[in-house]
Parts: sequence; C-alpha cells; structure tokens
Amino acid sequence: MTEVLVIGAGPAGVMAALRAADLGARTTLVTSGAFGGMAANDGPGPVRALAHAARLMREARQLGRYGIAVSEPVLDYRRLLGRVAEVVSEIGARSAMRPQAEAAGVAIREHLGPVRFVDPTTVETPAGERFSGDRVIICTGGVSRRLPVPGFELTATHSDAWALTSVPPSMLVVGSGATGAQVASVFNAFGTRVELFEAGPRILSTEEPEVSACVAAAFRANGVVVHEGFGTIESFERAGAGVQMVYTTAGSLRRAEAALAVVAVGWVADAAGLNLPAAGVATEARGFVQVDACQRTSTANIFAAGDITGRRMLAPQALQAGFAAATHAVAGGDETAERAVNPVGSFTDPEYAQVGLGEAAARREHDVEVVTVGFDEMTRAIIDGRTTGFCKLVVDRANHRILGCHLVGDRAVDVAQVAAVAMAGRMTVDDLARVPLSFPIYAGILGRASAMAARRLNRGADAASGSGSLGILQ
Repeated sequence: MTEVLVIGAGPAGVMAALRAADLGARTTLVTSGAFGGMAANDGPGPVRALAHAARLMREARQLGRYGIAVSEPVLDYRRLLGRVAEVVSEIGARSAMRPQAEAAGVAIREHLGPVRFVDPTTVETPAGERFSGDRVIICTGGVSRRLPVPGFELTATHSDAWALTSVPPSMLVVGSGATGAQVASVFNAFGTRVELFEAGPRILSTEEPEVSACVAAAFRANGVVVHEGFGTIESFERAGAGVQMVYTTAGSLRRAEAALAVVAVGWVADAAGLNLPAAGVATEARGFVQVDACQRTSTANIFAAGDITGRRMLAPQALQAGFAAATHAVAGGDETAERAVNPVGSFTDPEYAQVGLGEAAARREHDVEVVTVGFDEMTRAIIDGRTTGFCKLVVDRANHRILGCHLVGDRAVDVAQVAAVAMAGRMTVDDLARVPLSFPIYAGILGRASAMAARRLNRGADAASGSGSLGILQ
C-alpha cells in the first residue's frame, strides 16, 4: 500500500490528505500548529469574523436613517476576540474537513513544531519524532515578507494585528494589496485612525484602475488617509508609545507616527526550516518550491501545493492544487490545478472582486465590448443605502461570452461568484440576461450589465432576439 505523508494542514494539505486517503493510500498529516492552517486559524476564518464585526458597526451607524433610535455602538474588543476564538474553534471542528479526513482514515498529528527533511522520504520534528512516506506532499504555506530596513523589528504583521488585545488609537499600514487593504478597512471601522501607504501609483494594483480609484475614494471618505506613491522607507523608530516610519518622498524626508505599524508587502514561502536540500527539492528565484503542472517537485516522489509554490495564493486554488498533488502522488493521471475561472475578492468596505481578464488584457487578444453599471442604479443597493461601487463587464464581441467581471460594492464578492459560474458554463451575456434573477438582489447588477451588453451587441440585428429584458428590472 502506498504511504503518503502530507506536511501542513491548511486547505492544500487537508485536501491532499483527504484525496490520498480516498484513493486508498495510508495517509499521515503532520502540522507544526493547529489543524486548518492559516485559513482556519489566522486567515479567512478569523479575518472574515472581524470583517463581519466591522460591517455590523457600519450597519449600526445607519439605523438612524431608517427611523431606529439607538445609542452609538461601542466595541468591546475583548468580547469580539472571544467570538473570533469561537468561530476559529468551530471552523476547525466542522468546516475545515477534519471529520471527513478522520473518517477516511487520515492520521492527524498537530502542534509538532516545524519539521525538517532528513532524506526524500522522512521528516523529523524538533522533539526527534520521525514520519515517513513513499510519497510526500509539502503544503506548509507562506509567511509575511520582511523588509530589509532598519527598525523593521518594531513593526507588526497582519497576524499580529488580528491578535491585538485592544483596538489601537492609530495605525500605519504599509502595503495596499488584499491584506493591507483589509487591515486598514477593518480597524478604520473599529475607530482606529489609519494611514495606508502604497509605494506604487495606486492601491490594489492587481485590480482594474477604476476599482482602485473607487476603493481609494471610499477609504478616504471613511476617514482612512491614503498615501499612494509615497516614496521609500528609510527606517522604523520608536516614538512615544508607538512607532515612527521615516520615509523619503521626492527627495524630502518625512515621518509618520502611530501606536502600531503593520507591514503587509507580500508573501513568501514558509520553507526556511524544511531543509529542502536534504530532499533534493529545488526552489525558484523568489524562494518558492518549483513544481510542474502535476504539482511534482524536482524530486520524483515529492509534490507541493498551496502558497509554498507561489501559485495563486488563495484558499480555493490551494484546495485544487492539493487535490491534484495527491491524485498524481497516488494514482497518476492528467489532473491539474489550473482552472480557467478563478474568482477573487476581499471583504473591505466597500468590497471588491474580480474574475477573468481585465480590460487591457482582454483587448490584447479580443475585440471587446465593455459595460459599466453603477450600484447607485440598482434597486437593492438604494434600499440598503449602499450605493457606492459598480460592475464592469468585459465581453467578447464575436461570441458574446464574458471575458471578465470587476466589481466594487456591497456583496461584490458574492456577485463575482455568479459571474464565475456563468463564465465556467460558457454562457453568453444573452443567456445570462435572460435568467430571471430574484428581485431585488445585489446579483441583479450582473443581470443588468449583461442585458446592456447584449442589447449593444445585438443592435441592428433581429429585434426579436429579445436581449434579456429581465435583467433590466434590477
């Protein structure tokens, strides 16, 4: 019987272990910390719980608009952390696939500390315990990137921010990708004075320019001070009861001070202690483990999946990679983790999300039609008083299929999933516009955009084609 050793119990590792066991392999899952990894214990689970609390704070401040008289909401952060701990515990027990893995016969060993390779089939814990497998799947994830600047040890990571015991009065957030933007948004809602620093020309640089601009404007309207193209960090220094960032902008030395500085400038492989040379596992220039389309590393019996490979570092994509790695480790075949449709988004205020190609990338390969609909045109958004944002649809003029969907606004992440399903099903905008979506819902903005795109594309064609009037209702 094939023996599979999985290292790491995040989404990739858990899925790899479950898949290997389902294929009949004797499977052991070892992890340095708790089952569920970052996703359950330090990532989407607890972060989304905090984001939900931030949302409740914002919603409470709207009550007066709807004739509901209450006092100003007051956050008890310790009680919130207690709720977050409950959420993390329940996710670990119910939602992180632990019952399925145990039922499949996976041997789970937690809190072992960082393991290191002794040879290509064996790893050793700090206590000297050894685990082996004919096939090994590395899923140890990633860690926050450090900056080589003096005083960096005075800063915090996003993990430190989530673990605070009280809400800081002020905060510097350096880096405005998904993590930095979410930290800034959540703590702004909790009452922290937040300054968000981005070295590039705009925040959320991987999103469409309109998305970046809309989120930046909303952040500023909510009181976040947004610095784009801020310059170069010279150092971090102690200052009063907090930390000071010294930076240079256009040759001028400047300083920003706050109770806490959170640096979120990227993610690197959590591979430093694995002793990969002992297993013959090669890494690429950025330090991520090299894998092929089958998730196989440079050592034939060792596979890797998830953030440690540097590919699509998100939980749903890690699940796909873990499944593919285990499939090849035990049964071979042609399964890969690549999917044509990969929706992503973040629970900031306002939310933003995307799936598919951006407009510029689409125009390089296709003749496109671009339609944008504002949330301020949508019945549900008007009812809820959440009219900030838009839906931008990028459509292939030749076949009417959706190439990309980009959103800012309430429930944007959920709406993007509807677009993802439509794209995966190769629906045309004509098809999607004719789906009688419930009224009024946020996903109606996608129906409206599809109907607009279909009408434009069919203009001059047979009027009887009926290009989705149902979508216009929203």
